[in-house]
Amino acid sequence: MATDNLAEKIPDFNGVAPIQGGGPVDVSALASVRRAKGFKEISKVLLLGILVVTLLEFILIWTKTPLYIFPRPTLVIKSLFHDFGPLYRQPLLQTVQEFFVGLAFGASIGLALAVLVTLKPGLDIFISPYIIIMVTTPMIALIPFLMLKFGFGMTPRVIAVALASGPMVMINSATGFRRTNAELIALGKSYGATEFQLFRKIRFPFALPMIIVGFMVGSIFGLLTAVGSEMVGGGGGLGNRLVYFSSLVRMANFGAVLVIVATFGVALYSFFTFVNRKYASWQV
Repeated sequence: MATDNLAEKIPDFNGVAPIQGGGPVDVSALASVRRAKGFKEISKVLLLGILVVTLLEFILIWTKTPLYIFPRPTLVIKSLFHDFGPLYRQPLLQTVQEFFVGLAFGASIGLALAVLVTLKPGLDIFISPYIIIMVTTPMIALIPFLMLKFGFGMTPRVIAVALASGPMVMINSATGFRRTNAELIALGKSYGATEFQLFRKIRFPFALPMIIVGFMVGSIFGLLTAVGSEMVGGGGGLGNRLVYFSSLVRMANFGAVLVIVATFGVALYSFFTFVNRKYASWQV
């Protein structure tokens, strides 16, 4: 006689079957990149970067590419060191502020919605279409409308960042909550655990890798939206500096801003990768 599955003995699953595999935006593999081990591997990565920069410099000199078309890496690096304080520090601080405030609002709402659709599966059919629309629509397109309503300050850009990052957190977090082992949920219910206890002790720990990935993807989307909204909506910030320097054909300054944006994005990715390894590596 075959042994019954524990999940079949306790049928109260609110009509939701456990989801196997990733969700529509499951990019958890991004957080699984192998770490460089030792000084030797780190040195190889740095040497490769130096080689690429040097090769690009010689190609630009050999092809006699005008500086107003493509800046030489040495001029970009020189601008970063000499002009960071007067030209780039304040725009960077403004972009960082817009980004983190927008991410905090968007991620909080996205995480709350993920919990809600997990506890109340019937709401998913009403919420999901709008979440998908928000994911597939560039939020910077809303900046002109938001500026008409909220003015030319920081508020429109913060709202755009929240709208761009929140859905990513919601989709990945909800996927993580639903991937929790059904037998563990059934076991918890058999011991009389409340929904809050199930979330705190079972769903949240098992969903943590997907939640971190949601924050990682949401932060990247939020950063792109923050910079793009500054390019579209004027004001300050790194995006505004990109438009300003390109209009004056100051390509070395333009390249320096691009390097700052890219460095900020890599720092975000590295931070969430570190958090994933430190707090969720036990699931690997």
